[in-house]
Amino acid sequence: MHLPLVATNDVYFPKSEMFEAHDALICIAEKAYIDQSQPRRRLTPQHYFKTEAEMCALFADLPEALENTVEIARRCAFAAYKRKPILPKFADDEVQELRRQAKEGLKARLAVIPHAVSIEEYQTRLDFELEIINRMGFPGYFLIVSDFIKWAKDQGIPVGPGRGSGAGSLVAYALTITDLDPLRYALLFERFLNPERVSMPDFDIDFCMDRREEVISYVQDRYGRDKVGQIITFGALLSKAAIRDVGRVLQMPFGQVDRLSKMIPLEGMKPVSITKALADEPRLREAAKEEVVGRLLTYAEQIEGLYRNASTHAAGIVIGDRPLDELVPLYQDPASDMPATQFNMKWVEAAGLVKFDFLGLKTLTVIQNSLDLLALRGIMLDISLIPLDDKPTYELYATAKTIAVFQVESSGMMDALRRMKPTCIEDIVALVALYRPGPMENIPVYCEVKNGQRDLESIHPTIDHILAETQGIIVYQEQVMQIAQVMAGYSLGGADLLRRAMGKKIAEEMAKERPKFIDGAKATHGIDAKKAGEVFDLLEKFANYGFNKSHAAAYAVVSYQTAYLKANYPVEFMAAVMNCDIHLTDKLAVYKREIDKLGIKTVAPCINRSLAKFTVVDGEIIYALGALKNVGVDAMELIVRARGDKPFATLFDLARRVDLKRVGKRPLEMLARAGAFDALSENRARVFEGLDLLVSYSAAVHEARASNQVSLFGEEGADIPEPRIANCNDWFPVKRLEHEHQAIGFYLSGHPLDEYMASLKRRNVMTLTELTTNAERGPLMAKLAGSVSSRQERKSAKGNRFAFVQLSDPTGLYEVTVFSDTLEAAREYLEPGKNVILTVEAHLEGDTLKLLCRGAQSIDQEATKSGTSALRIHINNAKAADSIAALFGQIEGQNHTQITICVLDEHKREIDLTLSQSYPITPPIKNKIKAITGVVLIEEI
Repeated sequence: MHLPLVATNDVYFPKSEMFEAHDALICIAEKAYIDQSQPRRRLTPQHYFKTEAEMCALFADLPEALENTVEIARRCAFAAYKRKPILPKFADDEVQELRRQAKEGLKARLAVIPHAVSIEEYQTRLDFELEIINRMGFPGYFLIVSDFIKWAKDQGIPVGPGRGSGAGSLVAYALTITDLDPLRYALLFERFLNPERVSMPDFDIDFCMDRREEVISYVQDRYGRDKVGQIITFGALLSKAAIRDVGRVLQMPFGQVDRLSKMIPLEGMKPVSITKALADEPRLREAAKEEVVGRLLTYAEQIEGLYRNASTHAAGIVIGDRPLDELVPLYQDPASDMPATQFNMKWVEAAGLVKFDFLGLKTLTVIQNSLDLLALRGIMLDISLIPLDDKPTYELYATAKTIAVFQVESSGMMDALRRMKPTCIEDIVALVALYRPGPMENIPVYCEVKNGQRDLESIHPTIDHILAETQGIIVYQEQVMQIAQVMAGYSLGGADLLRRAMGKKIAEEMAKERPKFIDGAKATHGIDAKKAGEVFDLLEKFANYGFNKSHAAAYAVVSYQTAYLKANYPVEFMAAVMNCDIHLTDKLAVYKREIDKLGIKTVAPCINRSLAKFTVVDGEIIYALGALKNVGVDAMELIVRARGDKPFATLFDLARRVDLKRVGKRPLEMLARAGAFDALSENRARVFEGLDLLVSYSAAVHEARASNQVSLFGEEGADIPEPRIANCNDWFPVKRLEHEHQAIGFYLSGHPLDEYMASLKRRNVMTLTELTTNAERGPLMAKLAGSVSSRQERKSAKGNRFAFVQLSDPTGLYEVTVFSDTLEAAREYLEPGKNVILTVEAHLEGDTLKLLCRGAQSIDQEATKSGTSALRIHINNAKAADSIAALFGQIEGQNHTQITICVLDEHKREIDLTLSQSYPITPPIKNKIKAITGVVLIEEI
């Protein structure tokens, strides 16, 4: 073919020293091991990016090959096309279609809502917005968004009231894109679309997270599957993931790799780099001295930050007017049948494709689930029509009982609510906007002015009415725009440009705007230059962190809806919340504590009462089978469907009616641990140990049915004999709770400290409830028992380590802060699963108990010191006495307890037999006595 020679070098990494790290990266991608004997893909150290000099040296005998390479490079220049926004055509005359739908939609809205202003003002605002939208060329965008939102609402798919600046559009409200009347909340259209600055509108739409995919599927069908696509994103290897991945390909023990990964501190939500972790964490530096660990960290440090995988944007969808491959290169995500653009979000818009955000908001699912549960007892509630002046709702806000209430769950938000004591929806809007770094410092002033503890300060009579609803404080970006309009004669479009310049601190623009503002204030109201300059400076300060009121109002409405449901229908609301977090056991523990506070009874997981999800029966929440750890909702649906309206009679009845092999051994173990089979057999240990026999029996029965062989005795498989499950002692109470915790994620039927409470009380160790009550009288130092659930270590600005430790006792959950000196001394006691006694400094901040740990010790040591003077053990057979004697022969210790054995004679009379020798009785020993077959009751005398 007479093709000339070309000099090339296949490049995979920048320097030859990175060969081994890149080899590890190949193994990560291909799920291989670095030192495996089986064949795998391998490169050489020569696959690095060589310099021009190195290439010239390699091809010194073929200089024409180098020249050809340069020639090809010169011919292959390419730049992606940039296009104006491209949208599919929605109607032949989109301008007229938008006008028709908007006018009809506004008429329908005004027929059912209270009017914030006159109908003429609504109409004037609508005409103004339509003129701007048409002039800017965006009617098609509004129609497309309105179309898929209307379809979603027609299908009963929950849609959010709006978020972002789009809530400021009356046209959007008329088209049902948003559900906030912008005139009711004084929201500005120019914050969304500015006629003086042409930019694409952007509606962020929230859908119920469970049904978002249905809306996307509708859009695909409506516009063509080849014209709708997702947007690519790239996942980078962060330090913790890099360590875990490299550790795996080096075939290091999982436990060792896990410990190394946990030594990487977090900054906010992200782990620090390996380089920084090595500088800051002495334990990691010490571990790196081991050769294999040093190798791991070297490789991980070199590949950290590289792209690990391609994925798709969580919400962004593009819709073209032609097949997408005619506009951008495409990528096929293996997990989806929808194509994705190879351009990321920044470049896909430059290529002409318009992004539509289909966001999944869990809170909408919570609301819908609550409404569905209410409908089961005949209460049909339209959440969009609930009153905005509901007294119980504002009482809930004012008392900060807002666990699970959207936007106001954090302790800081709760504290702000107690101080604010909201009485109207505007207060919630303001709080959503204020609760951020910067604006947060104005919360005390807002609360004091609102509650009459301080006078409202006037900025200037011409603008005081704009700030009246926010107690004289500039909170919203829209207020900055309104002040510029009213005081200095700006158009709202010009005011939006001013706001942007102030918010982004564009010095050049600010230099132009200051004299314009001062001159406008003088021309409009005769305000002197000094005062106008002061107001301009104030606007500049607040514009930097002023919040978008449209967004705050939309989210405040959703927050109010959840608060309304919790205040008026707490049982259904909490069940719905738990359904949405059904696989997050940490959150379920918090919700269970809240349910207890609300006085709502929870029914433990039960194979005959529970469904796969949380349900409500007679005002009680029935715990979900699908909420157990490592138990899928789908697997539990198999059990629930097989049960139908007929409860299971025995374990073997369950095995005959449910194909337990399909459920799986692991889920069955979790059901046994949680006590879900207690209705069929109270001995959880026996059920747990017999699961293999049950699964085998179930498999045999179902295989016989599948074979279509009719038994002489009736139903297929009915003649297969039931296996004999061996008897064994049930788990000790503490062991029983440990298994329950493994399955549920927290203690449901009891607490590991229950047996210690009497002993601890004698040692003046408080419960959480007692400590909280005492702290109401002032700060104090006290002893507090707890079972450790988790520990998060952090590093202070000075480089000292400290920790937040989460614990619980039988009266509640709590968290303590542990500073470095105490942490080093007490680390061994603060491991998850340990039971400890803490010495704490306690004080109340609002209604929140703050605890600082000053020391920790083993709970057994303290309980043993308290001792038990005498113990009375009731038994119902002689074998129990032999077992007790055998147990006492194995224990040693001090603080001996007098033991009395109580038995019944043939006339059912109690006979006390006091042992001549005393024994050391601790809570664990008491638990072992309780577990002995034949022991009926233990009494402390």
